[in-house]
Amino acid sequence: MRALLPSLLAPLLLAACAPTQTASPTGAAPPFRAAFSDLGVAWTSGGRACVARAPSFSPVCPTIPRATDVAWQGEDAWAALPGVGVTVTLDRAARTVNVGQVVALSSTRAYREDGSAVTYGGQPAPGVLGAPEAALTSPQGEDFVLLAGRVVRVATQTGSGSAAFLTLTPDSVVGAAQPQVQTPSGTYHLTGQRLERLDATGRVLASVPHGEGRIGVVGAQLVTVTPSGQIRVFGPDLRLR
Repeated sequence: MRALLPSLLAPLLLAACAPTQTASPTGAAPPFRAAFSDLGVAWTSGGRACVARAPSFSPVCPTIPRATDVAWQGEDAWAALPGVGVTVTLDRAARTVNVGQVVALSSTRAYREDGSAVTYGGQPAPGVLGAPEAALTSPQGEDFVLLAGRVVRVATQTGSGSAAFLTLTPDSVVGAAQPQVQTPSGTYHLTGQRLERLDATGRVLASVPHGEGRIGVVGAQLVTVTPSGQIRVFGPDLRLR
């Protein structure tokens, strides 16, 4: 995709004098989102997509159109570019898939603004009714989306509770009011001012200053990323590494 961008963008440049749709299908500012895997972290902020692979966590931010979401699929980090109707790899071998107006990515598929979905191989996949606000694949390979503030299991189309974020647990996906991740060592969440480690009862075991960000697990490490692209790596005890 990165090598094919000139040919993909040519029609857009020819139509530059006509009204064009922004990279966000809803017309809103592109969201700040992040995706984590054992290989590293990918994120998009203000439409700019980047990937930083472990262990160096050196950011790579290719020159591509504005992105709305990122995800890991296998060893590749992908970004959704609704302005040109494709998903694209952020590093390694350049790959692209025609997907249309995608608003959310999981590790298995891309979700369009009408809730329909397509795999990274370009094949139709089960979706949902309505535009997901976020998507996440569980450790068992099952997709969940955040739809109208509810966590929906795609396979059964059933929803539960209300949430602002999707949270990965050791065996599933749940909703949360703040960015967080659940691990065997406890729950770690970002309040906007601090990164906290909680036990099973919700008691704070450890806390360190931290601004707005997203958090996930990369290998045996906790990794956070901020909208500006600052990456911090912590151990289970919240000591910086």
